[in-house]
Amino acid sequence: MDKKELQKALKPIVKECIKEVLFEEGVLSTIVSEIAVGLGANQQVIAEPVRQQAPQRDRTEEMTAMKQKMTETRRGLMEAIGKDAYGGIDLFEGTTPTPGGGEGSQHNPLSGQDPNDPGVDISSLVNMKGAVWNKLK
Repeated sequence: MDKKELQKALKPIVKECIKEVLFEEGVLSTIVSEIAVGLGANQQVIAEPVRQQAPQRDRTEEMTAMKQKMTETRRGLMEAIGKDAYGGIDLFEGTTPTPGGGEGSQHNPLSGQDPNDPGVDISSLVNMKGAVWNKLK
């Protein structure tokens, strides 16, 4: 049997099957009713403005500038106090900022935690092609 004969034999069968599915099983009426409901509803298109993402600043430059500013502030405080007032001892040597951070820290869920705490190491979850991670999915 060649291609044309096969096509001639199968075409009426496929055509009949499609008609049966569309009309007798209600597929076509379901599609039409869903489209009618969609067209009848008052749909509003909401266009959100595209936000421009701020360019990422280089954090190392920012940290260097903050350290430099802190050093200058300490130097200024020492000069204001007077170098001879405490025998020339640097009162701020080896100090770190308080972990509280300032106002509003009482609402922070991590307010009682040390900011230098490294946290929990989760690197083993995604190691070796993510075998453990894939099991958790």
